[in-house]
Amino acid sequence: MRVSRLKVLACAAVLLSATAPVLAQRTVEGDLQQQMTPAEFKAAGLDKLSPAELTALNGWLQGKVAAVTADVREQVREAAREEGRQEVIGKSRGFWDFGSKEPIVSTLQGDFRGFGKGQRFLLANQQEWEQSDDVSRSGYRKSNPAVSITPGLMGVWYMEIDGVNTRAKVRRIK
Repeated sequence: MRVSRLKVLACAAVLLSATAPVLAQRTVEGDLQQQMTPAEFKAAGLDKLSPAELTALNGWLQGKVAAVTADVREQVREAAREEGRQEVIGKSRGFWDFGSKEPIVSTLQGDFRGFGKGQRFLLANQQEWEQSDDVSRSGYRKSNPAVSITPGLMGVWYMEIDGVNTRAKVRRIK
């Protein structure tokens, strides 16, 4: 889901950066007298300006539109950067904790039959984890159970299976 949002945001940024200059040119290209009808020009009181004042006003407007389009482009870029950061955090969690104590929540693909050192667990979110401690629990048989993997101290992660009173130390391998 994050990948598709990132693609949409990136497409929007590309389209905005491509169209913003065109929109800016369409709205301020040339001077105001060329952009407005004579009645609009007179109703705005611009006919009272000297040629030098009208030139200064046109230059100011063109600079303002260029600044606005640059600000909009920077806002879209920053939003895309943040979306990319969040995607990296989401995909890399488990290898690093990024300071978050929130658990990784998913479901186990297939059957859970207990814990045992070296056992691998594939989650529905495509993460793969391996048990790294000696905790052993057998006699369970659960199909696609809910899983919660919580960060501990110093890069240690603990897996809990819904309905099982034991947690195992795990490390992310994929």
